[in-house]
Amino acid sequence: MAIADFDIDRQGKGVRLRLVGDWTTAGLSQLKGRLGPRLRKELGGVQVAMLDLTDLGRFDTTGALVLAKAIDSALPEDAWATRPEVGRVYTRVQAVEGKEATPRKRPPGLIRLFAKVGRGMHDIGGEALLSMAFLGRLITATGSALKHPGRIRWPAWVSQIERAGLDAIPIIAVTAFFIGAVVAFIGADLLQQFGFDVFAVELIAISVLREFAVVIAAILLAGRSSSSFAAEIGAMKMNQEIDAMQVMGVNPFQALVIPRLAAMIIMLPLLTFVAMLAGLFGGALVAWSQLDLGLVFFFQRMSMINDIGNHLFVGLVKAPVFAIVVAAIGCRQGLAVSGDVESLGRRVTAAVVQAIFAIIFLDAVFALIFLELNI
Repeated sequence: MAIADFDIDRQGKGVRLRLVGDWTTAGLSQLKGRLGPRLRKELGGVQVAMLDLTDLGRFDTTGALVLAKAIDSALPEDAWATRPEVGRVYTRVQAVEGKEATPRKRPPGLIRLFAKVGRGMHDIGGEALLSMAFLGRLITATGSALKHPGRIRWPAWVSQIERAGLDAIPIIAVTAFFIGAVVAFIGADLLQQFGFDVFAVELIAISVLREFAVVIAAILLAGRSSSSFAAEIGAMKMNQEIDAMQVMGVNPFQALVIPRLAAMIIMLPLLTFVAMLAGLFGGALVAWSQLDLGLVFFFQRMSMINDIGNHLFVGLVKAPVFAIVVAAIGCRQGLAVSGDVESLGRRVTAAVVQAIFAIIFLDAVFALIFLELNI
């Protein structure tokens, strides 16, 4: 392979340009882009009167592009007479290079802002439509599973119950313990100023039983299990395992979605109860250490709270709804993964964000409903 080079001979108003070597990608790569600027500098805008191709080796589009960028003026009509195939390559490249795209006019900032908002609303509408379609398929698959219980994949149910539920007990218990302790610290500091130390028991019990236990358990499962569901199903979608299941006659909803949904519905109420116990225990320890309220007194006074059963009911009744939301969003995002890793990352992130948002939103809706029902 001969390295690309050139010679220039001055001939009156024009120049004679002799091309030497291989004007190809390989031949030009050894010069590290220095040939084009050097040729343009030596030509200095002078017209090429004659083109000598005697010592020219191979020639490709890379060489043609370098030559087209260096030569400003038109070449003679017979410049490629000795090597017409080289002329055809140069002509095509020069025609493409000579076309200047009209610069796109950038709209004003206000228009771009409204366009971005419009695209966002369009995406939200599309996401809502796909979610409704997923919900319809999920209801159909659930009805089919209830109609034909013999087709239920019990090993998958047990596996998901262990992974999504039992394995989450330590992190949920520890988190709820510290949440209860934090509520107790805040209540102790506030109530001591007014001499109402004893009412810290009501503050801790009602807040933990009614709100914090179920919300903390659901949010932790949203970050732990919803992302896991999206990643697992998304990886199967990328590897075309779900397509293979459909070819073999296996319903992906029955094999993948229903076991995860059932596991969350079964385990989240139990995890919520564990979070309640841990949160009350954490609050009781702080009340004991900060307010000198003994553990026995703490739980005796808690049992005397009016409608303590209602507060426990309010906390537990939210758990199945939050479980459905967490499992459905995770599986929905997993099934929406396309064939690349970037899509998988986006869908896993969307699963966590949407699940947490849905939990907070539904918790607010439940608060309004129970307020109207005076529960």
